Amino acid sequence: MTLDTFGARGELSVDGRTYRIHRIDAVDGASTLPYSLKVLLENALRTEDGINVTADHIRSLGQWRHDAEPDTEVLFTPARVLTQDLSGIPAVMDLVLMRDVMREWGGDPSLINPLTPVELVIDHSAVVEAFGTRGALARNIDVEYEQNSERYLFLRWAQTAFADLKVVPPGTGIVHQVNLEYLARTVMVTERDGIIEAFPDTCVGTDSHTPMVNGMGVLGWGIGGIEAEAAMLGQPISMLIPRVVGFKLRGAIPDGTTATDVVLTITQTLREHGVVGKFVEFYGEGVGAVPLANRATIGNMSPEFGSTVAIFPIDEITLDYLRLTGRPPEQVALVEAYAREQGLWHDPSFEARYSEYVELDLSTIVPSIAGPKRPQDRIPLSEAKDRWRSDVRNYVVEGHDVEETSLDRDLSETLPASDPLPPDEEPEARRAPDRREVPSVPDRPSRPVSVTLDDGARVELDHGSVVISAITSCTNTSNPSVMLGAALLAKNAVERGLSTKPWVKTSMAPGSQVVSNYYDKAGMWPYLEKLGYYLVGYGCTTCSGNSGPLPAPVSAAIAEEDLAVAAVLSGNRNFEGRINPDVKMNYIASPPLVIAYGIAGRMDFDFESDPLGVGDDGEAVYLRDIWPSPAEIDAVIASSVSQDLFEEDYADVFVGDDRWRSLPTPSGDTFAWDPRSTYVRQPPYFAGMRPEPEPVQDIRAARVLAMLGDSVTTDHISPAGSIKVDSPAGRYLIERGVERRDFNSYGARRGNHEVMIRGTFANIRLRNQLLDGIEGGFTRNFLTGEQETIYDAAVAYGRAGVPLVVLGGAEYGTGSSRDWAAKGTRLLGVKAVIAESFERIHRSNLIGMGVLPLQYPPGVTAATLGLDGTETFSISGISEFDSGRTPRTVRVSAAREDATTVDFDAVVRVDTPGEAAYFRNGGILPYVLRTLIKGAQSDFSPEVANMSTKS
Repeated sequence: MTLDTFGARGELSVDGRTYRIHRIDAVDGASTLPYSLKVLLENALRTEDGINVTADHIRSLGQWRHDAEPDTEVLFTPARVLTQDLSGIPAVMDLVLMRDVMREWGGDPSLINPLTPVELVIDHSAVVEAFGTRGALARNIDVEYEQNSERYLFLRWAQTAFADLKVVPPGTGIVHQVNLEYLARTVMVTERDGIIEAFPDTCVGTDSHTPMVNGMGVLGWGIGGIEAEAAMLGQPISMLIPRVVGFKLRGAIPDGTTATDVVLTITQTLREHGVVGKFVEFYGEGVGAVPLANRATIGNMSPEFGSTVAIFPIDEITLDYLRLTGRPPEQVALVEAYAREQGLWHDPSFEARYSEYVELDLSTIVPSIAGPKRPQDRIPLSEAKDRWRSDVRNYVVEGHDVEETSLDRDLSETLPASDPLPPDEEPEARRAPDRREVPSVPDRPSRPVSVTLDDGARVELDHGSVVISAITSCTNTSNPSVMLGAALLAKNAVERGLSTKPWVKTSMAPGSQVVSNYYDKAGMWPYLEKLGYYLVGYGCTTCSGNSGPLPAPVSAAIAEEDLAVAAVLSGNRNFEGRINPDVKMNYIASPPLVIAYGIAGRMDFDFESDPLGVGDDGEAVYLRDIWPSPAEIDAVIASSVSQDLFEEDYADVFVGDDRWRSLPTPSGDTFAWDPRSTYVRQPPYFAGMRPEPEPVQDIRAARVLAMLGDSVTTDHISPAGSIKVDSPAGRYLIERGVERRDFNSYGARRGNHEVMIRGTFANIRLRNQLLDGIEGGFTRNFLTGEQETIYDAAVAYGRAGVPLVVLGGAEYGTGSSRDWAAKGTRLLGVKAVIAESFERIHRSNLIGMGVLPLQYPPGVTAATLGLDGTETFSISGISEFDSGRTPRTVRVSAAREDATTVDFDAVVRVDTPGEAAYFRNGGILPYVLRTLIKGAQSDFSPEVANMSTKS
């Protein structure tokens, strides 16, 4: 039963319909709160029950101390949970496993059912196997279904077995774009006990880029799949009231720059400011100059700059977008009336009380890229050539220096002769670059390699050759300005006679079918296809590591000569080892620049002074010659992007195509696990679990499984990308008769814990400091002193009964909300992770799997303590959790081989009472299951109450 201590319940009438609302202004202090905290306050008012959400929680929000460090817990109940297939399948599998346990203990399996609406979009299984041809889409769909039929059958069953679980079939679009264009409501409406209630749309998602929907005023953020499962089962999310950073925008985005340039600048700015775990909120007169698609691009990149959310308030631009995307008129009217009534409407002159302030003049934005391995490492395009020449030396072991590439030589031979004018008077558009005029550009390592492609063409690859040029990812493919900008650039390039380089793997993976349709309407597909950017699928392809293999001759040359080649993609992630195993350097760029680099074919390129090629008229063609003007882009948007496209594409969004509908659908409350399956296997998380939790114990004589540096990402930890034949996971599949061509990716096999355990900490770019100069998933086994794979060493430690710890640096766990980064850590036998700092989601996920996150004291690191990872670690004070208290610190004692010890007090990063409850129970899922059992205690016999599961 909900309470109304503050008398907040009221009514709102819109177009003759009356809604119950909970008035935010009923709480003292609410009027000056940031937009995002007003939404949290409404959530607390609406869910107040006196037990989980109390009047004190509500007062704490109203009286929020904006200048203090977070120390007050609140509980947040999202309106819905959003997930995609890679993280969604493990989440649904765990719910299925909980049903198995309930049945085994004599309970009702149907008690395990989503209590919060769940929307699952299948978008992370499309792989760019085929490209560069009109049949690429059909071939990639064939491969997708061939490789994922077991997973898709499982989801078809789940769609019918669980209430309030909706599945968007493959081939529809990227989860965040589907959310933005269709699923998000901005204001929700539900009916309960005959009362129609309106409240802010909120969501949490198992993909860290869930904040993309912040662009339309929806408060939502990424959480781990483990935490999402608890939210699905109605468990509120425990959090500390965060600090809120007010980001004031001034001015307007200048011509020639894109949403990508804006977001890369904001990413760099906020990373430098420090916003990890904080809310970021945009305000000021510049907000009105940012189109909604650009706002969504900014929100999408929240995990890249580290904030929980990056939200824009509701305004006329929000309403225009709702109309454009086909939301009903009554919904648009409700959004406006509700926002104005509740103080959620944007007032450019209003400044809330923020914890911190950042300001940006949008007119200062310049064209940029980011790389070669982190999205916050922004590079002004004018400096890209110099920066590449500097950065490539970190990837090249040996080689000789030269001043020009073979492409430079080819162009210099074919460019027209210069007019007989002094160089300083020569027209810029006609001047050929002269390397002698730019001595500031450093020499670069070079290793030219002649390669014969499959079609017989001979080309030359070198360090810095761009081998992937991919328009992919929700970040940009929801944005008509950059998508049509890229198409117009392609049109201009084709009309001037330019083409992409033959060694470049080109691909186009729009965020939804709407993009394809407005390309059709604008007549742009022929130009994109002429340059090789054929449609390859609707999903998160290259950005999530599904770039597919490079052509065999290119891949072989890269491997044989150890070339530091590059990928350029319009994504949001470019971490090491993520994009393609052959590619060392990865750069984020806007879609138009992705195509420009595909034409250039190399990173050693200055777009201002280097020509892209020679046109049909014999003249040099520069990027400025083909870059579309804002007026051109706006005109095409006006004529081709219309409401009817969205209405048509989302009319039957949950139905799917003939292939999806023809899949056989199993039935029953529990799933029939197939022991022969290499995709979907019954996981072991509840093995030996009892209805009451075991005592929490201190850690004794643990060894270090891995000692890692700063900015270790969830991509380094979690299995991701392709599965190598000689890896533990590859050997496992081969032993079970799986052919190499059918390995698929780690992401596709997230439903098989045997594969995933073997791929944890197996990233090809992982640097374990227990070994010298070795990259990949290897460690030192202190039982034998030998180098082994991390998986094999963990198995040996487990057999010997030796607990494990991991040592990390700053920003441990940066990146996607990969639940397997925590699940794999736990299943390898790791009891605690000691790091300098944690990213929010991974820290939460570790707790959700019963792994203790610990931080070195401020100013202390492994280096300052003299730790090298060879020590034996004991950690005391953890058992205090059993008393119901959360220790602020625990004592760590690291014993060296010479019998000396290093002792220090580590900070316990279990931040809320809710997290402490999860940790005491060994994780979120055991906690939820035990809670459900207690709620249905009468269903269990005394004998069953003492049973262990057999799973």
